[in-house]
Amino acid sequence: MMRIALFGYGKMVKMIEQIAEKRGHSIVAKIDETSEAVDFSQMDVAIDFSTPDAAFTNISSCLSHQVPVISGTTGWLEKYDEAATLCQAQEGAFIYASNFSLGVNLFFALNEYLAKMMAPMEDYDVSIHEVHHTQKLDAPSGTAITLAEGILENSEHNTWGLVGKSQNHDIPISSERIGTVPGTHTITYKNTIDTLQIEHKAHNREGFALGAVMAAEWILGKKGVFTMRDVLNLA
Repeated sequence: MMRIALFGYGKMVKMIEQIAEKRGHSIVAKIDETSEAVDFSQMDVAIDFSTPDAAFTNISSCLSHQVPVISGTTGWLEKYDEAATLCQAQEGAFIYASNFSLGVNLFFALNEYLAKMMAPMEDYDVSIHEVHHTQKLDAPSGTAITLAEGILENSEHNTWGLVGKSQNHDIPISSERIGTVPGTHTITYKNTIDTLQIEHKAHNREGFALGAVMAAEWILGKKGVFTMRDVLNLA
């Protein structure tokens, strides 16, 4: 059994709480922007699904108190390297993932494999489309950015950009915010002859929450900066 602290208390965190308790863990703290005193000594691990403005402070506080931390908050990655450096300095443990869904992480691997296959096919244009619920604050989604980075690392493409916000990018990302959609990501390769597509569509938030709890279970006793590839043993 783990003693878990939850940073943030939106819909995702509530589902993480339910799944963690079903798996025999206890929730020892629920921390949001109104919380004042935080007792880090009671935590075995922290899970952060807060806000872009709060995430780095939450992660830094956990690492400074030797609490392993799992973060699924997006929109703060300009400070990711600082968090990773602090983790190493504190000999702590840290996992950030733009998406903890087991299916999405398999999709990440599939996306990279397809990018390698398509790299010699210079007449195909690639694009990414993502759809989320209207309460999602950042665009493009962290998952879409991870997908774009996977293509960049395995092809001759150089840049990505949000449609309507930037010009002259190799990989356009378009974003929609519709109703209560949990998350859909589509990669399209297209030329004048045909179209190839791969897609991941979440039916609910449970897969994201389960993956975050599994990452928390995996990280106990470890030191270093990790990803969901490590958790799932994806080479």
